[in-house]
Amino acid sequence: MAMHNADNERVKRKYLAFLKQAKGQSEQSVDAVAKALARFEADTRYRDFKAFHFEQAVAFKKHLAEQTSLSTGGKLSKATLHATLAHLKRFFQWLADRPGYKSLQYSYAEYFNLSEKDTRVATARRERPAPTLEQIRHTIALMPGQTEIERRNRALMAFALLTGARDSAIASMKLKHVDLAAGSVFQDAREVDTKFSKSFTTYFFPVGSEVRQIFDAWVSYLRQEKLRGNEDPLFPATLVEVGESRQFEAVGLARRHWSTASPIRTIFQGAFEGAGLPYFNPHSFRNTLVQLGQTLCRDAEQFKAWSQNMGHDGVLTTFLSYGAVAPRRQGQIIQALGLGNGQPTGQAEVVAQAVVQAMRGAGFVSQQG
Repeated sequence: MAMHNADNERVKRKYLAFLKQAKGQSEQSVDAVAKALARFEADTRYRDFKAFHFEQAVAFKKHLAEQTSLSTGGKLSKATLHATLAHLKRFFQWLADRPGYKSLQYSYAEYFNLSEKDTRVATARRERPAPTLEQIRHTIALMPGQTEIERRNRALMAFALLTGARDSAIASMKLKHVDLAAGSVFQDAREVDTKFSKSFTTYFFPVGSEVRQIFDAWVSYLRQEKLRGNEDPLFPATLVEVGESRQFEAVGLARRHWSTASPIRTIFQGAFEGAGLPYFNPHSFRNTLVQLGQTLCRDAEQFKAWSQNMGHDGVLTTFLSYGAVAPRRQGQIIQALGLGNGQPTGQAEVVAQAVVQAMRGAGFVSQQG
């Protein structure tokens, strides 16, 4: 059976280059598209794209819905189906305009759509599990700090809470980006792997003096005892060498960055397991910080500063992406409203002010409204 189609490979290469170079999509996004195309080709036995017909899209949707997820052992989620089919729909719409493919029916790509019901399920917002501030502090306090690898791991957890930095940014951070005197870190997109290659300064969030002390001690250790300089990584990769047992062992810290953020997620998993808590990934700390900001901020300006500190251009991003109210808290708020006069006070007033201010800035609400 054919496992390759030369014409398909050539046009796929052009499309993936288009996504990366013209659309500016990340390697991860482009890889997801390539995976979707590979799935479709395998299902059609590598039939030439020139012969694409809507019946192929219908058959592929059916076969995809019956496939088993390697990670869960169950059927593929609606979100996976939706994403895969959306990639294919955009590809064939693009392909219909290419020279040599004008015979393709542009409307055939619409057959990759899920039903309206399945689309709603796939795109529904769900509560993202996030640890409480107390759980994170407890976990950090229980982490060992005897070896330099253990000290690095504990400081990494502390830094993630202090800054809300994404794991990819943490993995690429250098010592020079940290300013202990100002209590800040400059996420410089020229060297730090930030989302959308955005540069911004984050001042340490008020999450506890003990957390700050752990991180400060780590930076001092790197500079004064390890004699690391500005260009050295803030969290060096583990140095692995052949030990006395003639087996590879972790012997200390290398003088290089991690190549991926995967080791950071492993550190998080081990830390929470050691504390007897479920695993929370690094990104979940951002949800925790937003919830903390909603509690501490007393006016719209304060929450705007909090939002900006997370790298968001507007508070609406913070609210829509991270500001969902936990179901238990939702119940408490609704019940409390029944005991008052229904007027927004405290946190609710801050949220209302910030949202209105953001909508005015975006032109959705008049300055007088």
